Amino acid sequence: MLRLAAVVVTHQRLGKLRETVARLLAQPVDHLLVFDNASTDGTAEWLGGITDPRLILRRSAQNLGGAGGFSEALREVRDRLDPDWVVVMDDDGRPAPGAMAAFRAMDRTGWDAVGAAVFHPDGRICEMNRPYRNPFWRGAEFLRTLSGGGRRGFHLQDPAYAPDAPLVEVDMASFVGLFLSRAALNRAGLPDPRLFIYGDDQLYTLTMRRRGLRIGFAPGIRFEHDTEAMQGATGLVLNPVWKVYYMYRNALIAYRVAAGPFFWPLVPVLAVKWRRKARDYGAEAGRFRRVLAVAMRDGLAGRLDRSHEDVLMLAE
Repeated sequence: MLRLAAVVVTHQRLGKLRETVARLLAQPVDHLLVFDNASTDGTAEWLGGITDPRLILRRSAQNLGGAGGFSEALREVRDRLDPDWVVVMDDDGRPAPGAMAAFRAMDRTGWDAVGAAVFHPDGRICEMNRPYRNPFWRGAEFLRTLSGGGRRGFHLQDPAYAPDAPLVEVDMASFVGLFLSRAALNRAGLPDPRLFIYGDDQLYTLTMRRRGLRIGFAPGIRFEHDTEAMQGATGLVLNPVWKVYYMYRNALIAYRVAAGPFFWPLVPVLAVKWRRKARDYGAEAGRFRRVLAVAMRDGLAGRLDRSHEDVLMLAE
C-alpha cells in the first residue's frame, strides 16, 4: 500500500489554512505535516485543537519564508516518516476533491515526481503555476519561443489541461500540488532555504531534471490555488514591494541554471523587460526600480546571504 504524506507551509493566513487542512484530511493521506512560519494570527492554537492523528505540527520561532519552510518540513518528512511519496503546497493551495485518490490510482511507472493541474477556485487555469519545458534544453520549444511565441513557446498550453489529456514530461512544476517520490527527495535533496520566497520550486525542479529525474504533468490530478496575487499589464504585481527583491534575484539564479551558456546574452533582455514592469506600480514605481536594481546585482553575483531585515529596509 502506497504511503502518501502531505506538507503545507503557512504564515499568517489562518482563513485559507483552515480550508486547506480540511480538504486534505478529507482525502486519503497517511500523514499531514503543517509547518507554521511564526504565525501570530491564532494558527498554532487552531491547529492544536485538531485531534486527527495524521496531523503533525511544526512551528518555527521565526519566519523562514516558503523556501525555508519547505526545506525544513521535507527534511522531517523524509527522515522521520520516509513515505513513498510526499505532496507539497502553500496554505492557499489545496487538492480538489478526489485529487489524492486520482494520484493513488494513476500509473506512476517511470516518474520521479508528478505535478498537478492548478486552477483558480473559479475554474480558470492559474498562470503562475503553469508548468514549462525548458526551451534551452529542448529544440522545439526553443524555436517556438525564438520565433515570437514568448511565454507560450515553452509553457504548457490549455489543451494539456484537459482531464483526459496524457501525462507529459516537464522541466518545471510549482510547489502547489507537486508530488515527490522517495527517490526524488533522496537524489535532489532539499529546496534551498536561502531563497526565502519565490523561485524555490523552479530551482528545485530544474535541479531534479539536471540529475536525470523525470517530472510528469498529470492533468487528471487537480488542485486549487486561492491566491490573491494581482495581475497588471506586464504580469504579476507584487505587494508589498520588498517581495520584488526575492522574485527577481531568484529568477536570475534560476535563469542561470536553465539557460546555461545563453545566460549572459539573455541578461540585457531581462533587464529591459523587468524595468518596464515599473509602470504597473504607480506611485511605487521608483521604489520598485530601486529594489529591482539591488535584486539584479545580487542575482548576477549569486548572492544569497542578504538578510530579510536588510531587504525590508531596502524597500522602506
